[in-house]
Amino acid sequence: MTDAGKMLLIDGAHIVDPSQALDGAGRILVVNGKIAGCGKIGDGDLPADVERLDARGLIAAPGLVDMRVFVGEPGYEHRETLASASHAAAAGGVTSFVCMPDTNPVIDDVALVDFIQRAARDTAQVNVYPSAALTKGLEGREMTEIGLLSEAGAVGFTDGRHAVRNPRIFLRALTYARDFDALVMHHPEEPELVGSGVMHQGEMATRLGLTGIPVTAETIMIDRDMRLVAQSKGRYHASQLSSAEGAEALARGRRAGLNVTAGVSINHLTLNENDIGAYRTFFKMAPPLRTEDDRQALIEALRTGVIDAIVSSHDPQDVETKRHPFAEAADGAVGLETLLPAALRLYHAGDLSLVQLIRALSTRPAEILGIGAGTLKKGANADMVLFDLDAPWVVRKEDLRSRSKNSPFDEARLSGRVVRTLVAGETVYAYAPA
Repeated sequence: MTDAGKMLLIDGAHIVDPSQALDGAGRILVVNGKIAGCGKIGDGDLPADVERLDARGLIAAPGLVDMRVFVGEPGYEHRETLASASHAAAAGGVTSFVCMPDTNPVIDDVALVDFIQRAARDTAQVNVYPSAALTKGLEGREMTEIGLLSEAGAVGFTDGRHAVRNPRIFLRALTYARDFDALVMHHPEEPELVGSGVMHQGEMATRLGLTGIPVTAETIMIDRDMRLVAQSKGRYHASQLSSAEGAEALARGRRAGLNVTAGVSINHLTLNENDIGAYRTFFKMAPPLRTEDDRQALIEALRTGVIDAIVSSHDPQDVETKRHPFAEAADGAVGLETLLPAALRLYHAGDLSLVQLIRALSTRPAEILGIGAGTLKKGANADMVLFDLDAPWVVRKEDLRSRSKNSPFDEARLSGRVVRTLVAGETVYAYAPA
């Protein structure tokens, strides 16, 4: 580990920092855990005893900021703890993440926000930001104390895996959140249309004999939400879109001048319904994987700025909830460790540039959340990732640091891996070849 009292020079890297329009060779100087310089730094500006880290052949970028991470603590520690999630995050180049309130008990009280913050300080290697429930108990009936929870440190309000069905409650929450400039993050799926569906409604579901979930489950909820945002003037974030029509519904809100943003999971950008294959439950997600046309449309929406952020939607599930027939298995997949390498598939395929990827994985999420991350500007915390763009490797579930192993990329061959992750100038992960 780097002593925070010493200078560290990261030398020879190719720096990608969208916040400064940097995309080229340079140096990064870290002093006392902060960025002291980034770009062209001459030897004459450095003391003789500066510690040097040779980063030739590597990409240096702001640490990733993941807006949607489910952690089992408290209540489901057998699936994931803050400590294990942070180890997985560090190995994936994620230096900050937002944990969802879907715990037991639900994070809907100031004391529980404080618990997450204290537990993270004591056990986590990376920065952990709690979100709080939008409604008490995630039940959609009564709004939480948004003002008090904001003051306690909640960076956003969401019912996690659940949509708020009642438009009156949701409008009231948006309006109340507006007065505190609080971010409302919503899971846009109409529960009645989801029903007993387990995958995308289409030919593949028919062939597999599984009940489908129509795209209208997403679009109807987004259309409703856009109208409520227009009335309330609140800040709204669609947690994850899954379809071309969902992206277009969100785009209509943007064109109308609404204060709305959106995320998409790396799974929906790199996988489609065909990957379910022979009822592979690691590919069962909410919202479901959709068609290849939808996947391509989501990439285009990201490229054009309709979608702002890429998330892992890290959702640990153990064998007790995944080793079931497809229709009975729990939704969700782990993704912190594979977020960046999977995203690099889009770069290698020519779909997105590195600048576009890092903007969506780091800079833009930090801006939406209003946290001090996503940049290598002078004075910022020295949270960064160094990665080899082309290093080939195979994902092995036994090597994952998460307590749960439900990765849709198990046995996948990926190109590009994290070599080192730093938080406040400290190395929290360094790749050690076997």
